[in-house]
Amino acid sequence: MIPYGRQQIDEDDIQTVVAALESDFLTQGPLVEKFENAIKAYCYPEQSETLHAVAVNSATSALHIACLSLGVGAGDLVWTSPITFVASANCALYCGAEIDFVDIDPSTANISIDALVKKLQEAEVNGRLPKVVIPVHFAGQPCDMAAMFSLSQRYGFQIIEDAAHAIGSSYQGHKTGACQFSDITVFSFHPVKIITSAEGGMALTREKALADKMCLLAGHGITRDPKQMQAPFEGNWGYQQVYLGFNYRMSDVHAALGLSQLNKLERFVEQRNAISRVYDKAFSGLPCKPLSTSSDRLNSYHLYMLVLDKNIDRAKVYDALREQGLGVNVHYIPVYKQPYYRSLGFAQNACKGAEQFYQHAITLPLFPAMTAKDQYEVIDIVSKTLSSHAFSSRKECTKHVI
Repeated sequence: MIPYGRQQIDEDDIQTVVAALESDFLTQGPLVEKFENAIKAYCYPEQSETLHAVAVNSATSALHIACLSLGVGAGDLVWTSPITFVASANCALYCGAEIDFVDIDPSTANISIDALVKKLQEAEVNGRLPKVVIPVHFAGQPCDMAAMFSLSQRYGFQIIEDAAHAIGSSYQGHKTGACQFSDITVFSFHPVKIITSAEGGMALTREKALADKMCLLAGHGITRDPKQMQAPFEGNWGYQQVYLGFNYRMSDVHAALGLSQLNKLERFVEQRNAISRVYDKAFSGLPCKPLSTSSDRLNSYHLYMLVLDKNIDRAKVYDALREQGLGVNVHYIPVYKQPYYRSLGFAQNACKGAEQFYQHAITLPLFPAMTAKDQYEVIDIVSKTLSSHAFSSRKECTKHVI
């Protein structure tokens, strides 16, 4: 089975982790801060000192503390994309807020700016504007952040970039994570992502106050800094819990792997783009289209997606490809279709663009360690499968329409 994604671990990674295991620190130690600083320098090399980073144990944790740091709570409303992993929406519910979804552009699977404008206009009339919008940089392509930032200025919401798919990408010449059009950006270092720390995530912001609060929230809400204490200082042994925090901290062992992987990030992104270009060329003329990428963006290609023509039976194609050894997947079932979200009263066809995308999208194998043999096997199997009339839901149809 050729999986849709896979981590790439080399000897440098292994030796870096071994060195961490042999050091004096396994949990919180110098490597966590070193990893944070390295990510800042990568994302905003011009002024990394103005960027702040908080390493945590997952992107889900980062989204949670990002919402809390912005004051999201009961009575607030958060909007995100329906085409995402459930964590992008769950983080608002963790805070006691309400969640709603902004429809996507099916050609990119990112939030549609037109849909966002319409929803904001309606929300303003109804007196129920969002406190925070969480755009998801789907599959590795950044959303139109300049347009979204302009709308945030007009309607008064804050922005958390869910860049779990998108470290290594860029928008208008700026690396994702620089936060030029957002309050906070969140990365994931799960094994299937661009780089991995085994498990881990990070939140970045240009606002020191937000970073300080997220750091406290990730560490039980406890501080040893007298400047942050809210009661008389008892002595050098003292510590105080000033927030109801969580144990979301990253360990030095995980940070060690992340640091080693970061050295290979540019190469990984180049390899993912090279594989995607080969796919694009190979699948042209077949009854499918890849997601489109805007010319002002560098896509880090966490995922390679095909949107099948409407007359192709996606379920049959999925089963056939799996039977032939391709670990294809579907990203994602719209969040509002999940049983828990259905129980909250969400309509099951709430977003037309998301429905259209979900019905026809399929994810193909893409990871830097793919060999040429792997890739040509994927191309051969997919091409033969999509060329077969056995997978058309309307066999009499000879013209493929997207």
